[in-house]
Amino acid sequence: MTLPHIVMLGVFPFAMAYAAASDLVSMTISNRLCLFLVAGFAVCCVLFGLSPAAIGWHLAAGGLVLVIAFGLFAAGWIGGGDAKLAAATALWFGFDQLMPYLLMAAFLGGLLTILVLRLRSRPLPAFAENWSWMRRLHAANEGVPYGIALAFAALLVLPDTTIWHAAIGL
Repeated sequence: MTLPHIVMLGVFPFAMAYAAASDLVSMTISNRLCLFLVAGFAVCCVLFGLSPAAIGWHLAAGGLVLVIAFGLFAAGWIGGGDAKLAAATALWFGFDQLMPYLLMAAFLGGLLTILVLRLRSRPLPAFAENWSWMRRLHAANEGVPYGIALAFAALLVLPDTTIWHAAIGL
């Protein structure tokens, strides 16, 4: 494995960790992060020699998730950052691992929602009252930082993806 392979293998996990942390502390996932994921995917396509057909299927998966996720955003069911992150992640996974990713994200998102609702049903501990991110997470009128579930699901599914297999030579 070459140095570029090693670097590119770190891009996706780093971006997912950043997305989860950002959503937790600010309830936002930046456009730049999603663009970084798209650019990283483009570099991986060249670096790992994905065929034009494979690239097309990955683009189709990302586009499909973008359309559906923005429909969910328009309905007020998910945040815009979550929609963009899900689409950028689907771009990396293609259709091969799209359903495992979405099912894992739904499962982890349900657990996260239960955890956040339980947290909100109890008084905020005194030591956490000075943390703006904790007050925001605890507020009943705030959403759930679903980017955490999307990121963890992505990291769990990543080892089964075409990109990962191409990177490590399988």
